[in-house]
Amino acid sequence: MTRRQSLKLTTAAALSLPAFAADPAPNPLRILILGGTGFTGPHQVRYALSRGHKITLFNRGRRPQEWPAEVEELTGDRDKGDLKSLEGREWDVCIDNPTSVPFWVRDVGKVLAGKVKHYLFISTVSVYADSSKPGRDETTPTVPYEGADAMAETNATLRADFSLYGPLKAASEREAEKQFPGITTVIRPGLIVGPGDDTDRFTYWPVRIAAGGEVLVPPADDPVQIIDARDLAEWTIRLAEQKAFGTFNACGPEKELTMGAMAEGIRTATNSEAKLTHVTTDFLKQQGIAPWGNLPVWVPGQGDSAGFGRTSIAKALSAGLSFRPLATTTKDTLAWFKQLPAERQAKLRAGISPERQTELLKAWHAR
Repeated sequence: MTRRQSLKLTTAAALSLPAFAADPAPNPLRILILGGTGFTGPHQVRYALSRGHKITLFNRGRRPQEWPAEVEELTGDRDKGDLKSLEGREWDVCIDNPTSVPFWVRDVGKVLAGKVKHYLFISTVSVYADSSKPGRDETTPTVPYEGADAMAETNATLRADFSLYGPLKAASEREAEKQFPGITTVIRPGLIVGPGDDTDRFTYWPVRIAAGGEVLVPPADDPVQIIDARDLAEWTIRLAEQKAFGTFNACGPEKELTMGAMAEGIRTATNSEAKLTHVTTDFLKQQGIAPWGNLPVWVPGQGDSAGFGRTSIAKALSAGLSFRPLATTTKDTLAWFKQLPAERQAKLRAGISPERQTELLKAWHAR
């Protein structure tokens, strides 16, 4: 299947009702989106168009997309410093989706300084230095970069050492404030989920639970935080409309969600007769099952990660962040996944295999 066909399927599965009715914005904006064709970008574009904004995309042009209205598309390569198509242009807002290394922010700042009135940087909760304390908010210290030169780090070095992700995102935030002083908004999402997520980190659970049978699930009381890509995208556009500067955590849902409640919510949404078997953290550790990696979404709710799934979103809620029901995200994610080619559906990109799950359940019941 071509990338264009895949994007069409993603679009079709994503068109559930938005959390907010897409009424025309009071003041249409000229919005530049850096990226725009990945996971959250297309949702931003569609929602912004429905609000009457004029959209320009800047990317390498490798992921063609069809839009419901006119979109200007500029090409360039930030890895190579090719930003010529942005020169001499002005926009009301710039939304920076894909940046993970500081020199990307520095370079775009040199071109757009004085040319935009608002810069929104999509960061991550991985910037926080401490995940042990529940209720970490936007004032919690971020992890320092301890290398020789943050500006010398590239996406290639990041791919080689993913432990740099949090420090480089934090350094990118600081560079954003430097390049766009007083007009920067930093958004720190947690795990972004929903139709179109090629990582399968959340998708694993609807697919596995919908299949029925006995399902191995981490401890029921451990908290989890997820945000539908559409909720994040639409709220980002509303922040631009509000000129809401500052830093915001963007996790979800509004009230604490536990692993047990998420699994049961997915079971109900998929009309599954699956039996959910919750096991302990100690058992999973003994069996060599890693949080987040082997069993996605989940991290232990105690010890060093006690605060990971309990990040405060009070500031974001006061700025209008809202959420689709878990059932909507579940159904739309499953519908999207079922439209993918059979070979893609045959092997999830996250989670344990059915064979490994059978082994673990057998060990759990025999203990």
